[in-house]
Amino acid sequence: MTLTAIFLQTLETTLPVFAMVFIGLGLRRIGWIDSAFIHTASALVFKATLPTLVFLSIIRADLDTALNPGLLAFFLLATFASFGIAWLWSLWRVDREDRGVYVQGAFRGNCGIVGLALAANLYGDFGLSAGGILLGLVIISYNALSVTVLIAYQPGQSASWQKIFHDIVRNPLILSVVVAIPFAWLDVRLPTWVMTSGDYFASLTLPLALLCIGATVSLSAIRSDSRTAFSSSTLKMVVLPALCTSAAWLAGFRGPELGLMFLFFASPTAAASFVMVKALGGNDRLAANIIALTTLMASVTVTIGVFLLRSYGVI
Repeated sequence: MTLTAIFLQTLETTLPVFAMVFIGLGLRRIGWIDSAFIHTASALVFKATLPTLVFLSIIRADLDTALNPGLLAFFLLATFASFGIAWLWSLWRVDREDRGVYVQGAFRGNCGIVGLALAANLYGDFGLSAGGILLGLVIISYNALSVTVLIAYQPGQSASWQKIFHDIVRNPLILSVVVAIPFAWLDVRLPTWVMTSGDYFASLTLPLALLCIGATVSLSAIRSDSRTAFSSSTLKMVVLPALCTSAAWLAGFRGPELGLMFLFFASPTAAASFVMVKALGGNDRLAANIIALTTLMASVTVTIGVFLLRSYGVI
């Protein structure tokens, strides 16, 4: 396959996802989407349609393929390594009061929406099922590490670890994974009408979520306090994905497993990071800048990354 053909094939994977993000940005600017819509739609996706999508993809999966302990262990190790690298870098380059926000922005990706959407486009049912299982690990590790670094640099702030544990345990995405795995393991077949209705409902997830992501991007916010935000964004979108994907390749991962990890490593900063910064009294403007910058950068960096990995025949 020629490089041109590979590049066009890559665009077919990434453009539909990021086109929806930019459509959301445009609809918000012309007033067709407002804050109330974003709030309601985001809650619907998080609480209902995304868990349904993950559940259906897992119960259809071949767990011998989708449930890979080696991949889960490596991703967890890479997450801790990314967290450590970002924190060490911040000690040298970032003012103390902004370090927690900087570190969270540099390692916490939007795997639940952007990563999963890209995985679905690239690998179909395998991307959804393996990505859904990986999400359970992502949610737990990201939340625990984010709270740790934010509290470390926000004097006088505290978080109830009991509440955080309860939030994780009751997280709809984690619950959907926990419930789905026994169904898949025991090969339980649901009635056709249930599966069809579930597919209709789940199909709302990715377009609705991507529209909301685009609608929350604030171009005006990027214009202020951009130096620190750009540094964190570059670490998130270029440096850490390159390091983690190279490490995964050296560890022997190839094909869909390597591609899935790259897409999760290269996902833009999660919108949930802003909520956590706001709750703990951090620099929420910086958090918003990082989210906006990484979301805009992702359309370029993810496309280039997938193109390079395909060109070398490793995914």
